[in-house]
Amino acid sequence: MKKSFSIKNIDCANCAAKIEERINKLDGVKEATLNFMMEKLTIEFSSFSEEDALKVMKDVEKIVNKIEPDATIK
Repeated sequence: MKKSFSIKNIDCANCAAKIEERINKLDGVKEATLNFMMEKLTIEFSSFSEEDALKVMKDVEKIVNKIEPDATIK
């Protein structure tokens, strides 16, 4: 399952790269890309379960908030 999210208030490309790298290391993530210029986060989940995707997204939010506290994902 692949989903795209809007991600706002990322201050620099370096922070976006750090976020992308850490998300790619999460269990349940097959591949993640964060386009800094387009403010778009795309995640391909390993599972097709909506419940598993929600669990992964909680970890994604923690990563984003740690690196960029003002960033929001929608």
